[in-house]
Amino acid sequence: MIDQIKEATAYLKSHGVVAPEIGVILGTGLGNKFVEQIKNPLVINYNSIPHFPISTVEHHKGKLIYGDVKGKKVLAMQGRFHYYEGYSMQQITLPVRVMKLLGVEHLLISNASGNLNLKWKKGEMMLIDDHINLQPDNPLRGRNFEVFGPRFPDMSQPYSKKLNAALIKIAKEKKIKLNKGVYVAVMGPNLETRAEYRFLNRIGADAVGMSTVPEVLVANHMGLPCCAISVLTDDCDPDNLQPAVLSDIVAVANKAEPKLTELYVELIGRL
Repeated sequence: MIDQIKEATAYLKSHGVVAPEIGVILGTGLGNKFVEQIKNPLVINYNSIPHFPISTVEHHKGKLIYGDVKGKKVLAMQGRFHYYEGYSMQQITLPVRVMKLLGVEHLLISNASGNLNLKWKKGEMMLIDDHINLQPDNPLRGRNFEVFGPRFPDMSQPYSKKLNAALIKIAKEKKIKLNKGVYVAVMGPNLETRAEYRFLNRIGADAVGMSTVPEVLVANHMGLPCCAISVLTDDCDPDNLQPAVLSDIVAVANKAEPKLTELYVELIGRL
């Protein structure tokens, strides 16, 4: 695994990706507006990078974009990988390790998720304060490489207090509604049953999705401060559950995308 990470890192360096400061992972329906903010973009397709998986999910474009945002060097993933696609957790999180080796100092993550908190509405955003991991594997399972991090990484504060506090301040200044809550990660690809939604709510989750946690685990393992925002794309009310349609989920994400982009662009400018 170390050799694969080093080869991917060397390839990107040789193709002009030099000392990025901020890494960004863009979720379902959340890529276009942020990418438009990247000045002097260098675009590299995943399929040209050694050992990078290929994004197989609709609306995940599979491009790595390097450029300038608010005077900072940014490396953005336009499309991510999921366990349900058939990839291993090590493959899913390889880009995060590559970002760290390239020099990334902060990682900003976004996702589309289901809304379990009935006090909120779909289309709103949730800053992830903590998470529950119900996925069936862990990217840190297996041999530990001390060069990356400790065998038993601490997860008492998986999401950076500094980054979260800055995002809350920015949202307040810009009058953008930003809820704060707990994200639960499941395997997918199916959405949940009514009974599963009740269970997830009872164990303390405010939003449910199929991503993010693997990347956060690896970021914490490597000492890479991170934050994550979920766009709540559908209401998961078990007593009034409507069939979820991907096109509707993407439409809600697209509508919220400008506000999410505004938050992250401003955050980048303040780091």
